[in-house]
Amino acid sequence: MPYTAEISRTNPGCFIFLVDQSASMSDPMESGETTQPRAEVVANAINRLLTELSVKCAKEEGVRDYFHVAVIGYGHNQVGSAYQGVLAGRDLVPLSEVANNPARVESRTKKVPDGAGGLVETTVQFPVWMDPVANGGTPMTRALGYADTLVAHWVDTHPGGFPPIVLNLTDGESTDGDPTSAAIGLASHATADGPVLLFNLHVSGSGGAPITFPDSEEQLPDTYAKLLFQMSSVLPSHMRSYAASQGHRVGETTRGFVYNADIVSIVEFLDIGTRATELR
Repeated sequence: MPYTAEISRTNPGCFIFLVDQSASMSDPMESGETTQPRAEVVANAINRLLTELSVKCAKEEGVRDYFHVAVIGYGHNQVGSAYQGVLAGRDLVPLSEVANNPARVESRTKKVPDGAGGLVETTVQFPVWMDPVANGGTPMTRALGYADTLVAHWVDTHPGGFPPIVLNLTDGESTDGDPTSAAIGLASHATADGPVLLFNLHVSGSGGAPITFPDSEEQLPDTYAKLLFQMSSVLPSHMRSYAASQGHRVGETTRGFVYNADIVSIVEFLDIGTRATELR
């Protein structure tokens, strides 16, 4: 059975987030009762996920390095680390170093239940590792090639481990050519536990219902949506089970792909796409 390797400090997993930072990511999308730039919604979702991963892997002695994490931005004809602060310029970083080195911690207001059926505003501390950026084109092919280099090295040094998971978040078409061959090359790397997983999220501010974790191209509206679907890996069985428990209709050909995602879909996509096997 593929995708069943135990994840431990001696056999860690790895996540690579590819984040579209092109100019169109400045376009607005609904976020609760307000609107925010897409870049801000995505940055908030990834910063929140990094916090949750750190908490999930925290033990009495500190955060254990069950994962190494890269956050790669692509836009303005550039591809590279999107980390800010101490981690700036670094690619795959052990999770304990991520947890201990946010660029800053912001105080943000959040509405929470007041115990009497209403909501009350409270202040929470929100660690920030990456900032929203929106500038230039969408060099997705180069971004996938960048991830390919990271993945190839990881697979060489962790040949028996859980395969790397690459999550690509974008709102537009690639501006540096058809990314299909780059995606195929990336997903062709494998450990003894299975091929690399590539999941794609299309971020939209256009409204309309998101198409989440489809199992075929039939309901997808255009060739671009179908291209992203074809680039996406089939969800492993443990991720399908979790997706089903969250109310998604899934089958054996369900892929790690969301089209026309809203903020709820973005959070769910990251949650499901980063579900690994049991941690030891």
